[in-house]
Amino acid sequence: MLFRAVFLLVLLGGIGAIVAAMMTLHPPQRLTLAAGPENGGYAQIAERYAAILARDDLMVEVVHTAGSAENAELLSAGEVDAAILQGGIDVENETVEAIGTIFFEPMSFLARRDRDVPTNPAFWQGLRITSGTEGSGTAAAFRDFQAVIGLAPEANTHLSLGYEEALAGLADGSVDIAVFVAPVDAPYLVSNYGQIWVEFLDLDHVEAIARKLEYPRSVVLPDGAISLRPVLPKQSRRIIALEARLAVAADLHPALANRLTMAALEIHGVRGLLSDPDTFPSIEGTDLPVNSIAQKLIQDGPSVWQDYLPYWIAAQLNRMLLLLLPILFILLPLLRVLPAAYAYVMGWRVWQHYPEIRLIEEELDKQQDDAALAKMDERLDELENRLAQLRLPAAYRQSSYNARIHIGLVRKRIAQIRDGAIAS
Repeated sequence: MLFRAVFLLVLLGGIGAIVAAMMTLHPPQRLTLAAGPENGGYAQIAERYAAILARDDLMVEVVHTAGSAENAELLSAGEVDAAILQGGIDVENETVEAIGTIFFEPMSFLARRDRDVPTNPAFWQGLRITSGTEGSGTAAAFRDFQAVIGLAPEANTHLSLGYEEALAGLADGSVDIAVFVAPVDAPYLVSNYGQIWVEFLDLDHVEAIARKLEYPRSVVLPDGAISLRPVLPKQSRRIIALEARLAVAADLHPALANRLTMAALEIHGVRGLLSDPDTFPSIEGTDLPVNSIAQKLIQDGPSVWQDYLPYWIAAQLNRMLLLLLPILFILLPLLRVLPAAYAYVMGWRVWQHYPEIRLIEEELDKQQDDAALAKMDERLDELENRLAQLRLPAAYRQSSYNARIHIGLVRKRIAQIRDGAIAS
């Protein structure tokens, strides 16, 4: 009975430890993703992530912001779980990691055709330039752009306008240059490329500017990439392209990091206007520590268990083994020694009476008067009753019988002493 109780306790303890470990492995069912302005490019991409994660019953709350700079602030402050960040946007908090870079974001310069804007940006003077609203990634990127080309901020008038206001300003002549960091085929840009008053600037020295900026790349935009009727651009050209990043909190649950990475592979791993298949997601050029789950998935691909196990188990198989192995290392030796320990306990329940039996035997050598012998008889009766009342499994009753035989031998000796006294 005791063995069963002890075994049950050990088993329940092991199950409890495993359940507790599994509870830490199960991910939260909700994730917050900072995206950018509503209806903007980042917001559209964030909705695609939400749709993919919904397949696993994970709810993604898309948080709309002013842009990448605000996204970075929210992520650093721990107010969101993940964020899409434009290349070059610094994240100050060390508790942020990157899933990877996920797509190219060209830096496009649209200008009023009648202003005859120089293609060498170092010569821009007295122009009205808008590079997005304050706090947007575009504004931050253009500040860096000005710095590396040696263009003083006061050389031009800077307007803080959203993309719709910027395009309207180009149309009515209140804006000379509008800067956009967005896909070149973004609908709001495509609809303006063909306007007679708009020129899509083909900048000089793009390779040099990109290298000085450090974080973007110089990539080739093929002729006809935007439109074939009319042909836009008419000739292939080099453009400055930033690399957007998907960043997450460093303590993001591993299973959620797995799902975000798998979604990134599905969304961004295809051929694009500026990239070949499997260019993205990439662990290169993130300027952030790369999440270990994402790095393994991007480099090695999904686990073979992905198709057979729930995603949150497959994503954390190694972690699960690390949690379960210590439990098994404790349980297995315990289960091995348990039978021996149980046998010892059963034997001890009988053996604990032997010191008393031995003591009575020693007293027989010293005290042999009737009163002492009667008292010894009573003690032996008490011992025998205690042994008889022991509830032992059948396999351990032999030791109880042996002890009672030993008590009988001591009684026999007492009887012999009494018989000898009567005979004398």
